[in-house]
Amino acid sequence: MTKDHSFVLGAVAYDPKVVTIWEGFRQYFAARGFAFDFVLYTHYERQVEAHLRGDFDVAWNSPLSWLEAQRYAVTLGRRVEAIAMRDSDRDLTSVVLVRADGPVKSVTDLKGRIVAVGASDSPQATLIPLEHLATQGVLAERDFTVLRHDVMVGKHGDHVGGERDAVRALINGDADAACVIDGNHLSFVREGLFAQGSLQILTQTAPYDHCNMTVLESVPPARCARFRELLLGMSFDDPEARPLLEMEGLRQWLDGRDTGYTQLAAAIDRFDTIAPWLARVTG
Repeated sequence: MTKDHSFVLGAVAYDPKVVTIWEGFRQYFAARGFAFDFVLYTHYERQVEAHLRGDFDVAWNSPLSWLEAQRYAVTLGRRVEAIAMRDSDRDLTSVVLVRADGPVKSVTDLKGRIVAVGASDSPQATLIPLEHLATQGVLAERDFTVLRHDVMVGKHGDHVGGERDAVRALINGDADAACVIDGNHLSFVREGLFAQGSLQILTQTAPYDHCNMTVLESVPPARCARFRELLLGMSFDDPEARPLLEMEGLRQWLDGRDTGYTQLAAAIDRFDTIAPWLARVTG
């Protein structure tokens, strides 16, 4: 917990626009009598460790860092809570793309082939789709080779670089399939990365949730409640709030929930994704 009067948010600087976004929120909150500030981290693991040390009040967590914080907190006898999330964080899916004129027509056709993914720590373009394929009977590195695109590891896929590279690998014939979040699949079509109809969806994951605002049980309840009240009260019709919401990729803040992370939890258990980090910070 911070020692001054500000309610401080921790976030990861995955793009220069992050400074602009949270500076805008700082000014928006200040105009409503709420002292707010933010600190930025180079990667999510550093942010999670700082949060559990009490260096700030609320974390803007990726789905993976939410699970990291949750599991780390348990080892300390502590508790985390998701207090808010964007409307755009709920009920997302990832897809596995293949060439429409290619030989892969079913999930079992991936055996012996190459599947392109995003960064190794990307929930949306690596962990969740690989877990989905495993539940369909094809296991990464046993039944097929994984072609990773480790762009900005530590940022948990909070960028499209690795996913775009994965799709390019599929288009160029360096891979037989590519994993991306469904929203980026549609964006790539709009930007002309590939011709419409040249790729098709082989399989699609069940819905899952993405980022959330995370607090520890020790955060001052009144200040936490005011922060959440201000977030949920932001209206897309408000000309002052709308630019901030658009920059952060949402139309409305919603209540936080922790029910949309089961696929990712299964993935990190299957692939031992956070085990080395958790052993280090708890050892």
